[in-house]
Amino acid sequence: MNEHVKILTNSSILINRIAQILEEEEIPSLIKDNVESARLAGFGTSANDVELYVYTSDLEKAKKIINTFLENNEKQ
Repeated sequence: MNEHVKILTNSSILINRIAQILEEEEIPSLIKDNVESARLAGFGTSANDVELYVYTSDLEKAKKIINTFLENNEKQ
């Protein structure tokens, strides 16, 4: 059985950008936006509370792509 595993928690902007990069590499992902869920329920939460999930079978490939992106992003 292929299950989702959380790979990253960060801001909505960063998570959506990484999800787009993963999609370009044909790695499906799932975004859980706790910020929006909390807002709709009338609660507050941290702005960096958006989670990115990938299938366990794609975990290693996704980690490499994410690490490369984050390293390149830090240099700018």
